[in-house]
Amino acid sequence: MKYVDVAAVILAAGKGTRMKSDLPKVLHTIDSKSMISYVTECAVKVVGEKNIHIVVGHQAQKVKKEIDRQFDAVYAYQKNMFGTGDAVKAALQGLPDNTKTVLVLNGDVPFVKAKTLLSLINTHMENRNSITLLTIEIDDPTGYGRIIQDDKGSVICIKEQADATFEEKKIKKINSGIYCFDREFLEYAIPKIESNNVQKEYYLTDVMEIAIAQGARTGLISADNWREVIGVNTIAELERAQGLLKEIDL
Repeated sequence: MKYVDVAAVILAAGKGTRMKSDLPKVLHTIDSKSMISYVTECAVKVVGEKNIHIVVGHQAQKVKKEIDRQFDAVYAYQKNMFGTGDAVKAALQGLPDNTKTVLVLNGDVPFVKAKTLLSLINTHMENRNSITLLTIEIDDPTGYGRIIQDDKGSVICIKEQADATFEEKKIKKINSGIYCFDREFLEYAIPKIESNNVQKEYYLTDVMEIAIAQGARTGLISADNWREVIGVNTIAELERAQGLLKEIDL
């Protein structure tokens, strides 16, 4: 099943400085296939090729050349690297008028499965949520945003690693960086994000707090396999992903 009123926004603008490479992060390969190709191929299965919107920035022409070899995508350009919220903002104006739901993916999270994204979208629509987030619990959550919940299990906010307290860093439920948004709510919330954090960036995660403050419906679903949501930020993580590929049925 493909959703004609869902647009997939894939974030692929970052430099990937921790890779210590001149090559854009999303163009690094796993089994001779670029990370952005894995993500885009998965998204096409869910929303169709015409609904793929890719945010480029650093070495944009190289990234576009790689994608254009395989897919007919729409591009948005992130002029300044001001964070994930800024990246999504760059893509919003190019979405078709009939888009009701926005699926946000990351170009450096290569192993997410189509069936997981379909489950995320279905849950989002069935519950009429403003935001639905893909999450999972992992033994070592270092580097990931943490899902902060109250005693009843309701989400309070998402804390990035750099901004989390010592106690919050112990939380093992992490933000995968993969979301479904109601488009109307996202367009309302994005301009309200502020950069008052350690990184001085506009975090897309802050949209969760805006939703909660407005009394909007939010939800979580868990991935079946932690390997689906691993991000690749260093050469060591790239090598690890190469080893994990054989354990994943994409």
